[in-house]
Amino acid sequence: MSAGRQAITVNKDWCTPQKYVDAVKRVWGGKIDLDPCSSIYSVVNAETEFLLPEKDGLLEEWDYPTIYVNPPYGNDKERGTAIRDWFKKISVTYKKFNNEIIALVPVATNTSHWKKYVYPIAGAICFLYDTRLKFIIGGTDDNKGAPMSCCVIYYGNNPTSFMKEFSSFGAALTFNGILFPAPIIEHEYEQIDFYNII
Repeated sequence: MSAGRQAITVNKDWCTPQKYVDAVKRVWGGKIDLDPCSSIYSVVNAETEFLLPEKDGLLEEWDYPTIYVNPPYGNDKERGTAIRDWFKKISVTYKKFNNEIIALVPVATNTSHWKKYVYPIAGAICFLYDTRLKFIIGGTDDNKGAPMSCCVIYYGNNPTSFMKEFSSFGAALTFNGILFPAPIIEHEYEQIDFYNII
């Protein structure tokens, strides 16, 4: 769960708080099969973990039943990647393997990656009420907290358990029955970069 916020800090290990890890595990009956962007400080303890530099989660296959993702939020100049690449990977993986994926991400509803990889594909979402979500940084949760709003997104065909567990953390809703505008012209939004907006 390496979640580097380059615009905020050089520390790339912003790990998920324990209460959200516990909730994700409850959704899936007590375990998580894959954490594709883990960290030595992670408390997720998934059955399989991809850690840099040995395994790059964006390059590996995610053929696992349940996947929890807390991706790097900033740009990785060394690898030439950004958070939109993680959203795309989630979308492609879900379509390919029909697995269940839960992702902890910043709320950026106006970005192209949300328009392409969240609205038309995800099953449910919880907008977290935490004013400043306190990630585990460097092994401690005694931190100032994130400077952006965060949410948890569920990809899968059975959002009932997700809604039950996450409704206590914020406004939770399914995408079932929500009307969206006609598809937008992709090139209009390709240059939007969330990290230059905040």
